[in-house]
Amino acid sequence: MIDGVGGSPPVDETGHGTFTSSTAAGNFVHNASYFGLAKGTAAGMAPRAHLAIYQVCQEDGCNVGDILAGLDAGVKDGVDIFSISIGGLYKALDQDPVAIGSFAAIRKGIFVSCGAGNDGPGNFTLANEAPWVLTVGASSIDRNFKASVRLPNGKVIPGESLDQPRNFTKNSLPLYYSTESPACDMDPPDDSHRGSIWVCNVGGKIAKDVAAFVKSHGAKAVIFIVSQVEGATVVIRRLNFPGIWLASQDGSDLISYLISASDPSASIVFHGTDLGVSPAPVVAYFSSRGPSRTTPRILKPDISAPGLNIFAASISSSDAPEYAIKSGTSMSTPHLSGVVALLKVTHPTWSPAAIKSAIVTTANTDMSDELLEPALYFAKGAGHVNPNKAVDPGLIYDISDDDYVSYICGKFGEKGARNIARGIVDCSKSMTEEELNYPSILLAPKVGAVAKVSRVVTNVGPARSSYMVSVTISKTFVSATVTPETELNEQKSFTVSAEWGTDGPPTSGIKFVEGKLTWTSDDGKHVVTSPLIISALE
Repeated sequence: MIDGVGGSPPVDETGHGTFTSSTAAGNFVHNASYFGLAKGTAAGMAPRAHLAIYQVCQEDGCNVGDILAGLDAGVKDGVDIFSISIGGLYKALDQDPVAIGSFAAIRKGIFVSCGAGNDGPGNFTLANEAPWVLTVGASSIDRNFKASVRLPNGKVIPGESLDQPRNFTKNSLPLYYSTESPACDMDPPDDSHRGSIWVCNVGGKIAKDVAAFVKSHGAKAVIFIVSQVEGATVVIRRLNFPGIWLASQDGSDLISYLISASDPSASIVFHGTDLGVSPAPVVAYFSSRGPSRTTPRILKPDISAPGLNIFAASISSSDAPEYAIKSGTSMSTPHLSGVVALLKVTHPTWSPAAIKSAIVTTANTDMSDELLEPALYFAKGAGHVNPNKAVDPGLIYDISDDDYVSYICGKFGEKGARNIARGIVDCSKSMTEEELNYPSILLAPKVGAVAKVSRVVTNVGPARSSYMVSVTISKTFVSATVTPETELNEQKSFTVSAEWGTDGPPTSGIKFVEGKLTWTSDDGKHVVTSPLIISALE
């Protein structure tokens, strides 16, 4: 684990390193809970795995030299997987310490899993974009901590809460909402609203301070209505005060009632932990999005994993005894690291690229974004990780160390390639991003021309298997074809071609079109799906 745990090594003063480590490889703990919520047996993704922790960040940030030193120490120690829950601002690959340090790891057969960053939902916000690492986005799970607001007319407005006192009144209480101070950052004009439930248009890290403010003015509870950008993926926090978090749309219903009612009131009902929530998984609003700036012809993020309101171990304090609920791609990354540990045990001879391919091509593709619209590849990657299917992918797309060297030679020239490899490299061969045997495919044809890319798939399923390939494109004005169309045995090379039709970009205004390339085995047991993007971006 590469992490910024805070304090003097190896002391974790913030809980971040403890949280990510336990998510990846925490042992089984019975009767774990967070103040009675999420109660059950807790375990990491790979509870029998061993952990080595390398602290590379302090409270004032992450030093480039420390990141490289931590990665180099792990390579020297012979680790199998790096789990890196560190984001940051955009950097070119030849200037990025994570990209440079992880390149040495990949050449030693070490898998590298990195967070995509928490700067979404805008495009071009990614961190950790190197093609040799697995870039992980964050998504929700089918569990929430249910609470609701009940209005006098019987309407129930759903929400969530980490502060659910058992003895909270079931009676309706007056509601206080100030149109002059919707963020609850001004003193009320008098004391007439003491004993009320305050309604505040605010969320995020300042919510705890707001809760303390309204409590000081005699509030009995607080209702937070988060911004529209969060959509259905609300990051909830413990307030040490009765409170409930509402998504923007649900909050709008409450505001409409408040404005129209002469004497508004409501009750808050706490329901505890709720399982089987739908829709799920959903891409979290904060999860950073592509397209990649450093590798524009490679789809990033690669995959999504649980990263919204996740339960795991933390440092013990009065506010968070032993466990915590946290959100971020820092939380989703160790989920994948644990999955990779399980895959490496099952397939010890597979390369990091082969394992990445198994994860990408078996992902669950049906996902929504934070606005409950179909999630785009640049938000979800290939989709939500499916560990059970990844164990037996059928086919894999492999990439050799020499391929990566040829790639950095082609992209940066010999001088830049030496900077990434930190030594002399053989640049007698070079290749473009499109030519890397990546499990996702991104083509950028010019109008009136055909773009082509070749891939090689290797059969890792039953011998002498046959597969049929199909291509699906979401728009009719672009076409894509694959040759050969059928028959795949031990290893097969194929070509994907794409071109814009007469109604395609640039006149259409559409920047990219999504599709998928799917290999299906003759017995139907293996379905190998590659995201396919036809881009008009330069």
